[in-house]
Parts: sequence; C-alpha cells; structure tokens
Amino acid sequence: MRTMTVRTQAVIRLDALSHNVRAVQSRLAPGCQLMAVLKGDGYGHGIAGIYPTLHACGVRHYAVAIWEEGALLRTLGCTDPILILGDTCDDQLPMVLTHKLTPTVFSMEAAEKLNALAAKAGVRHPIHIKLDTGMHRIGFPADHRAVEAISRIAQLPNLQIAGCFTHFAKADEADGKAMGNQLSQYNGVLDALAQRGVTIPMRHVSNSPAILLHPQAQLDAVRAGDILFALCPVDTELWEKEDFRQVLHWYTQVALVKEVPAGSEVGYGGTFTTRRPTRIATLPVGFADGYSRRLSNLGHVRIHGQNAPIIGRVCMDQMMVDVTDIPHVKRGDTVSLLDDTLTITQMADLLDCNVDEIVCNISKRVPRVYE
Repeated sequence: MRTMTVRTQAVIRLDALSHNVRAVQSRLAPGCQLMAVLKGDGYGHGIAGIYPTLHACGVRHYAVAIWEEGALLRTLGCTDPILILGDTCDDQLPMVLTHKLTPTVFSMEAAEKLNALAAKAGVRHPIHIKLDTGMHRIGFPADHRAVEAISRIAQLPNLQIAGCFTHFAKADEADGKAMGNQLSQYNGVLDALAQRGVTIPMRHVSNSPAILLHPQAQLDAVRAGDILFALCPVDTELWEKEDFRQVLHWYTQVALVKEVPAGSEVGYGGTFTTRRPTRIATLPVGFADGYSRRLSNLGHVRIHGQNAPIIGRVCMDQMMVDVTDIPHVKRGDTVSLLDDTLTITQMADLLDCNVDEIVCNISKRVPRVYE
C-alpha cells in the first residue's frame, strides 16, 4: 500500500501513459499520424506533467480546447503543431499568432479577421477547417455552402489551410452506420474541393472510439484523447477486451477513527443511521476536491485492500466511511479513491456520467504527482 505524507494526491502513472500511446500507435496504418488531444488540462491529468512523456513517445501533433492550453505547451518547449479545437474570441485571436497556434475556422468572418491579423504580422498562418457533418456544434455545414466558403478561404493570401476535420457523434456504435454517414459527407466536401483545386494536407476525423472500432476512418491522422488515459470510450464489454491502463490513481488518508453506537445519525441531514455499533473513518477529502457529492451513501473507497462504504453525505472537505469490518484501521492509513480495482469506469457507471467528468472534476487543489 502506498504511504501517504499529504492530505490527498492524484498519482499519474507515466509508464501507463507510455503503454497507451504505444497501443494507439500500433493500430495506425502507415502514414497515419497520432494527434494527442490534451483538452481540459490533459483530461485532468495535467499538461505540464504529461507532455514530456508524450514527446518522448514520438507524438508530434497536439490538440487543445483553448489557446491558453496551447500557450502552456509552448512554454514547455513544444515546437510541434498545436490545433485549437474550439472557438477563440475575436479579442484573443492575436494570442493565436503570438504562440504560433493553429486555430479552427468555421466561418468566413473569422477567416477574414485572421487573415487581416496575419497580414499585419507579415506571416502566412496555418488553420484547420471544421465541417459539421451531424454533431451540430461548430463547423461549416457539409454541403455546397462549405465548398464555396472554403474555396474563398483558400484564396486569402495570409492563411494556409493545413487541415480539415469533423467530429463523430456516434463513433462508439459498433455498426458504424451513423459514423459512415458523417464520413461520407466529409469526403463529399473534400472531393468537391479537390475538383476546384483546393488541397487539404491533413484530413482527420477519428476520435478515440473510432480509433478502436473503425480503422477505415483513420485518414491522415487520428485524434486520441480518452484512450491515452484509459478512459473508456466504448461499450464496457468491448473495452474490457482492450489492453489500456488507467493512468490516474487517487489517494487520501484516514484522519480519524471513532466508534459510534447503533442508531447514530451520520453527517449533514442525518441521511445515514447506523444499525450496529459502527467504526467510522473520516477522510480529509470532499466535493471541493472533486469527489462527487452524489456518491453519498452510494460509493465506496478501499482501505487495506477492502471496500469501505461511504456513509452520510460527502461534505465539501471531508467524508465518512464505514470500517467496522476492516481490522486495524488507524489515522494515517492510505485510502484509495481510484485505482486499478476501483476504476474510473466503475465510478462513472455508479454516477451514470461520462468517464471524462470524473477526472476533469478532480480539482486543482489535489496535487498531481508524476511517477
């Protein structure tokens, strides 16, 4: 069992991250490149701590959600292309040029503003075009309107179209019908552009579930996010057949152990009443750390390799667990909140939420330790 010297910490296992990168790389067709998606501060794992490992594994393309994440990568020494997947406010577009980031363009207005900024800076700046093939978030509608707009953008003197992508809404469906329809729309626009002499250097559509289930959609690059961190992006039964390793483990320690009599109400609102003399361990972690309050009287932690159920409401900074059936629990004992046995997938199933919510909600006040 891990020895704890702090209140709580999330341990990021870099060997597991390297293993997962290699697992993705082994699936790629010759010439297809891996783009590591690091949005949400690397899905809560911490960009600064994981970038050196990704670079050492040969990753040479990155994607982020916002320009600030791209700027952080630049401060870490990244000189590779960094794609901003989402929107950048007009007033912050100069930061895209300053940090040599590749913005996503999905309107003619944005393209013209970027072109003017690039002209003023005396550069020809790379962009990626986003097509909306059914997700209906951002992107040019995948029809003649996109062909017309992109053809005009290709003529802007200070912009260079470096790539074009779309995002699959249902890539986790094994039959691939919905994904296939989106891919067909995407290819139709690119074929029409090619007829007009507009070439797209990098075509990319595959997200994590598509990488696992639909190799025909690899194209020039794939965008791997969830699977880099072993965050299950497909049906659990299919996922259990894969060899991806959970990167993040989360630990705390026992603050106090006390015994209360049968009939004692525990925590705010007295939502749990003991049915027997009960030994309670108080843990110095709560929902301000990102441990969901919805796990009150529902989840469990692991102490001495055994499950200890949460009793009463998870508080902002503390919670209580029942250790009556676990011998010799004492102050300072290590507690697993997430590990290879108590997995992120299991917690997400318990909460009926997305696996990404679990790791992204672990707050900044939980130190990330890289091993």
